[in-house]
Amino acid sequence: MRPFAIALLLLLPLLTGCEAVKKSMNDISDSLDFDKSRAKTQESALPTAEQRLKSGIAQYEEGNYNLAQRTLQGALAEGLASRTDQARAYKHLAFIYCVTDRVAQCRQEFSNAIAADPKFNLTPAEAGHPTWGPVFRSVRGR
Repeated sequence: MRPFAIALLLLLPLLTGCEAVKKSMNDISDSLDFDKSRAKTQESALPTAEQRLKSGIAQYEEGNYNLAQRTLQGALAEGLASRTDQARAYKHLAFIYCVTDRVAQCRQEFSNAIAADPKFNLTPAEAGHPTWGPVFRSVRGR
């Protein structure tokens, strides 16, 4: 009986270690499930094209033209559903290009806005702006 007791004493740490390994494997599995869940949450938290448009306009209004340009282009690339929203994105891109002395790109974005929404027009205040007003009128007059 003594050899059996010694063998049991030798095996006891090994058997206890198996339980620890099993617990570690469960912890890893739980962690992977958490990572999958977090990835799904992050995917659903990605902004829609419309949210990007709103954000891009806010960035423009804050004077952050570089970031606004990237955000508005991202909204267009993602696929704004409404032609009116597409025109708004192009309009703000045109404003950015005009105020940064890129008149050819400004003109092109106004053309894109009109192509997206043939009814597109500037508000009277926007049309009277000394920088982009004349550019818009030259595009609209074509």
